[in-house]
Amino acid sequence: MTKHVDIRQAGRTISIPEGVTILEAALADGIAYPHGCRSGRCGSCKSRLVSGAVDLLEHSRFALSNEEKEQGLILACRAIPTTNAIVAWLDGDEGTPSHPRRRLKGRVTAIADATHDINHIQLFIDGADPMAFTAGQYARLTFPGTPTRDYSMASGSGERALEFYIRRVPSGAATQRIHTQLKLGDPVMVEGPFGSSYLREQHTGPILCVAGGSGLAPIKGIVETAIARSMKQPIHVYFGARSERDLYLINHFEGLAQRHSNLTFTPVLSDAPVGARWRTGFVTDAVAKDLQDLDGWKAYVAGPPPMVEKAMQIFTARGLRSENLHADACFTPGEASVRR
Repeated sequence: MTKHVDIRQAGRTISIPEGVTILEAALADGIAYPHGCRSGRCGSCKSRLVSGAVDLLEHSRFALSNEEKEQGLILACRAIPTTNAIVAWLDGDEGTPSHPRRRLKGRVTAIADATHDINHIQLFIDGADPMAFTAGQYARLTFPGTPTRDYSMASGSGERALEFYIRRVPSGAATQRIHTQLKLGDPVMVEGPFGSSYLREQHTGPILCVAGGSGLAPIKGIVETAIARSMKQPIHVYFGARSERDLYLINHFEGLAQRHSNLTFTPVLSDAPVGARWRTGFVTDAVAKDLQDLDGWKAYVAGPPPMVEKAMQIFTARGLRSENLHADACFTPGEASVRR
């Protein structure tokens, strides 16, 4: 049975057939509803259910926590209305920056090994203005002959060249080609920006950044932008990796920390021999040992889902408010089912 949903910012009421999500129906009706992954993983379409009821399909707890659900928040991409309803997507700091979403043609201008399984890729946008985005967001990349995949920008907004760190995923069709066949000059389609785990420049309290693997890419953009914007509060960056061969950008971050006294950088290795140069153990445990009270902090976390989930548990237990935790869980194509 068709339901009628009033979308506040659009000033329109749309009809939604049975089994169709609010986001699907809104986009089909030409409404520019904020969204990203469309699969309940990123939180970009987080909305307030003003009235009515919905069924929520499977979604990641990183995108919508139980606490947020209790506060009346939903994900439009996973919400199927069961009654007539009123919804409003989140504005301001709660929502997604209002950058125009664009599809741009580019080409590969640099390829380098960052580690044994992470490539540093630079793309130049051809014949167009630079893509506007906020540090921490991601783009949707399509290389010839490969499936479209989402990768976080590691560079700052406003530059003609976009920078990415792409990890090779076993049996991953896109990353296998990127790591073995990609050549300088190859074309690429870039769509974006997407994502809600972006730098909140109005925040004046301390900042905690935790990265695992290729999750260091959006953290790099966030930290560099915070420094460029003269944000003076303490910024603590923790980078978790398995072993020394998985470390990259170490000299870059250490150099930033030497030049900016408010920045600290701590690599942590989970599989390292006794007496290793770096701290050892799990990166989330290192944070828990160093920082006891996170009330008033902003935390940006990017990396594998288990690391992000553990960070959520530890940080909230240390006083971090749920609205101050911004997570970018790096799901692989094989992780088709998202977690509640």
